[in-house]
Amino acid sequence: MCRNIKKLRKPEGPPTDVELHDAALQFIRKVSGYRKPSAVNQEAFDDAVADVAVASRRLFDRLVVHSAA
Repeated sequence: MCRNIKKLRKPEGPPTDVELHDAALQFIRKVSGYRKPSAVNQEAFDDAVADVAVASRRLFDRLVVHSAA
């Protein structure tokens, strides 16, 4: 569905908050069908972006990554 969202799991470490926000924004744009929501929908849109970013951070905080040493 979101082919253009880049992989955020990298060997250098976890993604930044900016990277997570940008990925969340792209995801919400895709699933909502809005690039820029109307004023009446802006709060719901922004809340959804924030929720996805928080859930993504929680995921990265809990992932166990095994090094290929």
